[in-house]
Amino acid sequence: MTYLSRLLLCIFVAFGAGCATQPATLTPQAQAQQAKAAATTPLLLISIDGYRADYINRGFSPTLQQLAATGVHADSMQPSFPSLTFPNHYAIVTGLVPDHNGIVNNTMVDAQLGKFSLSDRKAVSNGLWWDQATPLWVTADANGMRTATMFWPGSEADIQGKHPDYWKPFNAKVTPNQRVDQILAWLDLPPGKRPTFLTLYFDAVDHEGHMHGPDSPEVNQALSQTDAAMARLIEGLRQRGLLDQINIIVLADHGMAGVPLDHSILIDKLIPMDDVQQVVLGEVAGFNPKRGHDFNAIEEQLEQPQQHMHCWDKTRMPARFNYGSNARVPQLVCLADVGWRITTSDYLAKKKGHISLGEHGYDNADPLMQALFIAHGPAFQSGIRYHSFPNVDVYPLMAHLLGITPMFNDGKLEDVQGMLKPAPGQ
Repeated sequence: MTYLSRLLLCIFVAFGAGCATQPATLTPQAQAQQAKAAATTPLLLISIDGYRADYINRGFSPTLQQLAATGVHADSMQPSFPSLTFPNHYAIVTGLVPDHNGIVNNTMVDAQLGKFSLSDRKAVSNGLWWDQATPLWVTADANGMRTATMFWPGSEADIQGKHPDYWKPFNAKVTPNQRVDQILAWLDLPPGKRPTFLTLYFDAVDHEGHMHGPDSPEVNQALSQTDAAMARLIEGLRQRGLLDQINIIVLADHGMAGVPLDHSILIDKLIPMDDVQQVVLGEVAGFNPKRGHDFNAIEEQLEQPQQHMHCWDKTRMPARFNYGSNARVPQLVCLADVGWRITTSDYLAKKKGHISLGEHGYDNADPLMQALFIAHGPAFQSGIRYHSFPNVDVYPLMAHLLGITPMFNDGKLEDVQGMLKPAPGQ
């Protein structure tokens, strides 16, 4: 049949059975890549924002307790510094600490890009903020795997030319059950379209921790509601015959500490605010020089011992924080003691007493900042308690589970390899 005859036939039956076209011929390498991706055990990464490591002992998380009892439960997982949401979510999926992954704070400035904040959707979806690192979904995609993110910091941006294959812009009104149902719907896709690497994000525990403090009834209720969504997920996987055929990692980005209303360090009482560029306030605050003002004198003043706060020029940060080399880190960094906030008189006046009673961002070694970690699935040992480790180790672990070569990272697979089942023959 000539090309013209075939085209006319296609038009004639366009609303009938349609016309099949010959599939594009894949190279042997691409065919092998697709076959490997199809055979890979799916990996589901779940973040419960603000789920402090010890919350699981409160009795409001029976589903998580069951996963922990039949899988791997770490004593805790240490966040990267600063112990904030966006920097740590990106550290988990890149294996790079915030100073290396470029997301150095929830609020930051860049000489070329301007200002970044969580509420600025244009900035959040701009891949240029994120492209100092390569998230796992980009690497998985390059290895022929489909990927899906049900909310994850960075997934709304076109990073190095790539989005996840399936993703949703963050919407706090989407309920925990709706988020779970979307994950299950993606897993219901036919093999050629089904994602191999998926992420799921819950934020209620963090939200209530900020609003009411970590020891509040509201946090306990959020723990219970989130656990109910986890139960829905587990039952959905069980009904599909997937529960024993998918690797699941449940973790948090950081913990939470209570901050009384009167625990405010008023930075404007210590330095003239008009003489500095204020980058960010909070548990970790940052300031840059302003032309025409003596920033050295301000640094010298604040680097002296302060009540409830330590300040450093970025070049003099303690080495254990792994923080200060990135151009986006403010020149002067001030860290509040746990249970305190760095703010200004004007900010407090605007808030009129409506101020967070729970916070994070503090020293990442503090016990109250430690995060949850549970792993369950065919790759993991059953019923073991594991030692604490830094969250950047999760990235090489996930790359190993997916059978892909990780990008350069700050994590160490050997730190977490003991939670895996021994390979056959070992």
